[in-house]
Formats: sequence, structure tokens, C-alpha cells
Amino acid sequence: MTKEYIQKILAEFNLNLSSLHWVPLTSGLINDTYLITDSDCQQFILQKINTHVFNNAAKLMDNINYTLPFLNGNDYVQIAFLPTKEGKNCLQINGEFWRIMTYIANSTTFNTTTDTTIAFEAGRIVGKFHGLLKSINVDTIEDTLPKFHNLAHRTKEFKEALQNADTQKKEIAELAINQAHFFLTELAHLNNKELPVRICHNDTKLNNILFSKTTNKALCLIDLDTIMKGYFFYDFGDAIRTVVNNAPEDEQHHELINFDKTLFKAFVDGLAANEPFLTASDKESLPLGAVFMPFIHGLRALTDYLNNNKYYKVTYENQNLDRCLSLFNFSEKALNKKDFMSAYISQKLS
Repeated sequence: MTKEYIQKILAEFNLNLSSLHWVPLTSGLINDTYLITDSDCQQFILQKINTHVFNNAAKLMDNINYTLPFLNGNDYVQIAFLPTKEGKNCLQINGEFWRIMTYIANSTTFNTTTDTTIAFEAGRIVGKFHGLLKSINVDTIEDTLPKFHNLAHRTKEFKEALQNADTQKKEIAELAINQAHFFLTELAHLNNKELPVRICHNDTKLNNILFSKTTNKALCLIDLDTIMKGYFFYDFGDAIRTVVNNAPEDEQHHELINFDKTLFKAFVDGLAANEPFLTASDKESLPLGAVFMPFIHGLRALTDYLNNNKYYKVTYENQNLDRCLSLFNFSEKALNKKDFMSAYISQKLS
């Protein structure tokens, strides 16, 4: 992106171009992101929405715009968007969508943790997020990524990929394919539960939570592009897969993949620190939710591997297969802890 083009974008947000400088941030995998600093050392986040992933960016921004006023409280830091000259929260130019958010000072993120304080705070802020949004009519939110975590949809994609895949690929992925069929049977009845539909974040991995650098207190959830309807076990399971396991998503040494029961307890304790909002069926779904979410991510990675790596970025040929096997391994370990999870959830989330 050229300096002139960035300046053209920034000019549409009533910022003083002579006092600004910016640097690209490379940690995100979806959107193009820049850190903007002005002469008073105020900082902002400039982002270009990836319209290949989010092909309805206008509705995406509508979802965020609708929920943001509710995502504000004594224990929840509100994110704000700078308006354009026309008073909009997003700039549409040359078929692109750009936005500028406030940067929350003295904040940080974690990819993994061994700290029970971080795990507790992750649980607390996920629960706070849902508590703040529980009164909103879910029908006001549109699904910008339809069937994102839908098991039937992901199963159909997997079976189509399996039917069309190269024979050699299927031979290499035989273990993963067999594991996929096993988990599909184990998780099928999750779809049969009568669960309340909620407004969910849908991507509650640990590094989508901002923490205070000085106190380790969770401040808010970030990366709100996936705010859509869903079930609470989506957000619970996605958080658990990254809070209680220290291994990276494509870990090849499966003995390093762990399910830390102490961190799990701390996360549930954090959830319990909020006002009760879960139904009995919600709570019953949570242990399998901790199995479901790593599995659904693994199934998508396996499907992409069979489809010759069209969706996820890979740095080597079998990386998606390694992702799949690692995620399935964590699902297996979570499944083995199902009784432990059920007992602790029943004890703490009464």
C-alpha cells in the first residue's frame, strides 16, 4: 500500500495528515491493519476489511455498529470507530472498506497462557460480553458468514472434498479421515439440543481478548467481524481450546498438546463471576462444546487439505493436515475430560 493511498484514506476521516505516521501490523491473518500515531501520541487502528472473506462488509459493519453501544460497562472497555467526513463508521472507496478504531492504550494480547489469572479473566470477559448483549433481539443481527460453525454444512463440505480428492491425499490423510467420522458421530446430537440462539462473538480464541499490561485484567473482546447469531457453546469451546492448551494449532508433536484442568477451572470461575445468564441446556452443552470447536476447526483444515489448500494460508504442503491432526488430538483430550468438565460446570454455574 503506497503512502499516497494511505493518506487519501486517512483524509476521509478528518485526521491531520501532517501530524500522522503509521506502521503495518502483521499479526492478523484476515484484514490489512495499520497502527496510526498522531503528534499528541494518540493512536488508532486503521483496517481494510478483507472482502474476499467478508463479502458483505456493509452488513458486517451494521452488526458491529448495532452491538457496540451495548458493549460498554464498568468492567468492559468500549471500542469506538472514528466517523468519516460523511459521519459513517466505515469508508467505502474503490470497492474497498476502510475503518479506524480507537487504540486501547496499555493493552496486550496472549496466544496461550499458563497463568490462572489470565484464564479467569478470559472467562469473565466472555461472560461479560454475553451478559451485555443478552437483551438484544437476535433477529437484528445478520449472518455475514452463513453456517460458519454449522456442523451439517461443514460435514457436507468435507464429504464433497473427500469424494473429489486425489487418491494419494486420501491415503496420507487416512488417520484424520477416520477420526473425522468418529467425531461426527460423537457430536451429532449437539445439533438436536434445544439451545437458545444468542448473539455470539464466534471467534473467542485467547488472542482476541485485550488485557491490561499492568494488571492482567481483561478489558474487552476484539476482532468483532464475526459477531453473528449462534450458541454459547461456540464461544465457550473456542476459548477453551486456546486457554487450556499451550501448543500451537499445527503442533506435530502431540504429546505437547494438553488439557490443563487448573486453567479450565479458572476459566469457568471467571464465567461464574458474572450474573447468571445460561440455561440448563446451555450448561449441558458446554463439555461437548469444548470438543466441538477444535473439531470443527480441524474438519475445515482437513477439508481444505483435501481441496489442495484453497482457503487457509500454508507454508508447507501438509500444514493443513498437521492443523487438523493437532486440533483433533485436542478434541480427543477434551472428550476424555467430559465428565470432569460436566462436574465442575454443574458445581460452579448453578
